[in-house]
Amino acid sequence: MKIAFIRPGMFGKKSRDAMMPLVFAIIKPLTKAPIEFYDEKIEKLPENLDAEVVAMTVDTFSARRAYFLAQKYKKENKIVIMGGFHPTMVPDECLQYADAVVVGEAEDTWTMIVEDLKNNSLKKKYISNNSSDLSQVKYDYTVFNGKYYNNIALVQFGRGCRYCCDFCSINAFYKGSVRTRNVENVVADIKKIKEKYIFFVDDNIFADREKAVKLFLLMKKLRKKWACQISMDIAENAEILKIMKQSGCMMVLIGFESLNKENLKKMNKKANMKLDYEKVLKNIYDAGLMVYGTFVIGYGEDTVNSAQEIVDFTVHHKFAIANFNPLMAMPGTALYERLKWENKLVIDKWWLENNFRYGDSMIVPENMTVRQLKESCRDARYSFYSLGNIFKRMMSRSNLKNVHVYLITNLVSRFEIMFKQGRKLGDRDENYAD
Repeated sequence: MKIAFIRPGMFGKKSRDAMMPLVFAIIKPLTKAPIEFYDEKIEKLPENLDAEVVAMTVDTFSARRAYFLAQKYKKENKIVIMGGFHPTMVPDECLQYADAVVVGEAEDTWTMIVEDLKNNSLKKKYISNNSSDLSQVKYDYTVFNGKYYNNIALVQFGRGCRYCCDFCSINAFYKGSVRTRNVENVVADIKKIKEKYIFFVDDNIFADREKAVKLFLLMKKLRKKWACQISMDIAENAEILKIMKQSGCMMVLIGFESLNKENLKKMNKKANMKLDYEKVLKNIYDAGLMVYGTFVIGYGEDTVNSAQEIVDFTVHHKFAIANFNPLMAMPGTALYERLKWENKLVIDKWWLENNFRYGDSMIVPENMTVRQLKESCRDARYSFYSLGNIFKRMMSRSNLKNVHVYLITNLVSRFEIMFKQGRKLGDRDENYAD
């Protein structure tokens, strides 16, 4: 029995900003069978797949594409298994296309699946309790050998987030649980990584503040450059920011989400509500770090002018990178259930809609039209990543000190935004025509 691991893309096309999907480095050591790995974000899938089993990791934006591929492989009499965020949230929907789904994490389910495959006793659902001891998790990065990603390795320190923002899939997936790995194990993994640059995939690397600081102190000798996601309250602590910088940190990703306090209250973004954004940014820049800010537009206080106001704020404060997303109603989140009950979803299952395009509004906003929400977010992306604004934002000490990273990430982001905006989800490569 041979297993093919596949990460489907949103459109069946290559992407310039693709990062290695860490889940396959986790399940490779758990797989006592021959494997192949294909990532549609960086390569075309072979027309004839040499495997009896296909295992895909699926997020909501790639679900339509994954379903199409599943139908293709089922016609070829292959067994199809799906895991990831989307199957965890809507397992019964995925079972219309797959033979089995993983609900939750893979560590306590994948070995059972492999054994059941060998015994011809595959079940429909494998439900994780999401409580595996992360200190026992092994990462085998050789699964990515021969694959050409950008020069950034992914590392995981912990899982889950202590905050409960209503739009966030992380809380819906982990149900509020927060776990971290053994610090020494994380350092050992980093020592094996050949890439100079690292991104911690944790949704908040400060799930355990004391252990995080210990990790940073141990990383000082590794001479790696890295970035991570933090909650805004951490940026109040100048000493921690200084330690992060000394250990190689270049950039912090923060969910600013909105400039409006009422919107923050509505989304339950507690970490931001009592903080002064100006002070937070000053602390970060004083430490010599770059800022990657994310924003969601479409909550109750937002108007047709809100997106441009956010662009003006991010350009003025010289953010290195920023995301301007129309409010995304992801299945399984509190937001999705609330908007569905309020009849404010444009389409309940937008990810299955034939004409849904990247950047389209999923919701009916209160103070603007659906079209205005879509267009204001699109225009915000185009404006922030215009060549003029890329140059303006570059003129800060933090951005200039890391100017090669700044320029590469901005130019790649500019290209990807132009490529993705308005493209149909599941758009099919010529190799997969009906």
